[in-house]
Amino acid sequence: MERSSINETLRYEPNENPPPSLLIGAGFQGALVMIGSIVFTVVIVFRTAGQPDDYISWGVFAALLISGANTILQAVRFWRFGAGHVLVMGTSGTFIGVCVAALVEVGPAVMASLVIVSSLIQFLLADRLPMLRRIFTPVVTGTVIMLIAATVMPIVYDMLSEAPAGAPGMAAPVAAGTTLATILALAIVGPRPLRLWSPLIGAAVGCGVAAYLGLYSLQAVVDAPWLGVPFGSWPGVDFTAGAQFWALLPAFVAVTIVGAIETVGDGVAIQRVSRRSPGAPDYRVVQGALNADGLGNLLSGIAGTLPNTTYSGTIPLVEITGIAARRVGVAIGAILLALAFFPKATALLITIPSPVAAAYIGVFFALLFVQGMRIVLRDGLDHRKAMIVGVSFWVGVGFQNGLIFPELLGEGFWHILLGDAMTAGGIVAVALAAVIELTPSRGRRIRLTLDDRAPQAVDDLVRGLTERLGWNVAAANRVAAAAEETLAIVARADPHDGKEPKRVTIRARQQPDRVELEFAATLHCENVEDRLANLERPPPEPNEAEVPYRLLRHYASSVRHQKYHGLDVVTVSVAAG
Repeated sequence: MERSSINETLRYEPNENPPPSLLIGAGFQGALVMIGSIVFTVVIVFRTAGQPDDYISWGVFAALLISGANTILQAVRFWRFGAGHVLVMGTSGTFIGVCVAALVEVGPAVMASLVIVSSLIQFLLADRLPMLRRIFTPVVTGTVIMLIAATVMPIVYDMLSEAPAGAPGMAAPVAAGTTLATILALAIVGPRPLRLWSPLIGAAVGCGVAAYLGLYSLQAVVDAPWLGVPFGSWPGVDFTAGAQFWALLPAFVAVTIVGAIETVGDGVAIQRVSRRSPGAPDYRVVQGALNADGLGNLLSGIAGTLPNTTYSGTIPLVEITGIAARRVGVAIGAILLALAFFPKATALLITIPSPVAAAYIGVFFALLFVQGMRIVLRDGLDHRKAMIVGVSFWVGVGFQNGLIFPELLGEGFWHILLGDAMTAGGIVAVALAAVIELTPSRGRRIRLTLDDRAPQAVDDLVRGLTERLGWNVAAANRVAAAAEETLAIVARADPHDGKEPKRVTIRARQQPDRVELEFAATLHCENVEDRLANLERPPPEPNEAEVPYRLLRHYASSVRHQKYHGLDVVTVSVAAG
């Protein structure tokens, strides 16, 4: 529960304001990293499905517009919409397979209706996230983040060797190697001011080398108009619920759930890299990110373009630049909004040679994989969690590479649903987590009012469990003491000022080599997990208010506090030994 590591590379936290030069530079870096995925995903899906050029232009315009507006919403946070952090929104690659199938089989208008209907799932998930906390666990979300990197990296590897006809054989490796070497040199050993600009400088150097070697063509930039709004290409929405609509809807819902898990992971990870001092993740931030994600999907469906999602590349971007100020999110969103109306500027960014873009993007997703590992490891690994991570990851990689029963998947529904690592592995991770949660455990649960009788009821609950488990007197006393101190902390955080007794739900159950106590109530107090980690040792002077926290830290092997809108969950683990 002690946290000693300090993020020394972070220069600006979310509420701090960097100077305009850094703000603009970080904004352009974010736009440069994300715009290619936003545009290319739409182009690839629509062209694969045989859609006309005017609809492709509309899809790109709408995607940039919605991505920019939603990125701003994520940064500024309005009511329960938005994370209040830098989380760039963009076209979701998770939906590629199902959207291609929908465009081919039922057309753009029905695809739009499928996106609209499935977007409602995310609002429901955000509202019910406390109920899903044992399924959408750090292990599951961290695994999905690792699977995102596993999904994207094969595409990056393919891009490394892409070169126009007639280019020298070593042009692509030299351009990619120069880009990568420049970014790594500046990020690892460069002066601190230059580290902030290392991705942008690396891309610029790589583009210069690529131009010299004949890899960089600006013809698309020359051909693109300065200004353009492709009105008249909106496909509309068709809610005719025919047989094909119902056949495709389950796939859209499944992919939406996997995308929501990605957003949960991004919401946790962005908090981790945006703080100088480590702290427990605030799940109200995650709920805000999910609501904004759902709104982006809803708007994308109305506009007739591909659904939105949070871009996980934001996390390594913040980690490299050290700038987590939410104003950067506003700047990135504003730049994306502006680029929607300037096709020539968009063309300038998306014509960056593939080897340069691959080296540039590869660094970000390598760091993203590590962030997923950190989320998994921070939650602790027992044999069941290790099973979820290992099986889910390698099943996802196997499906992505066509190594698991490819002849049975064919090219139909199952191929669409399980065609990439993130979707296939994410479904397996959720299924395994659900099985573990639904597996009967030797536990007890009570709901009580915090009055004079509550301490005795809680003591009876935990002693009944430890007696049934056969624990010795010392271990049983330790569990009872941890429960008593947690109850005291919960009772003090009373938002009703004594006018209306607080009600709390307490669950005690056996876990491998420990007992887990879960207290669920509405608490108007700081995060208990952070309070424990930040206790001074020894205190400068006696403080009665700290006594329950110090005793809890003594008795418990771990404490986790998850704050949601309208509910707090404090989970206390007490080891058997």
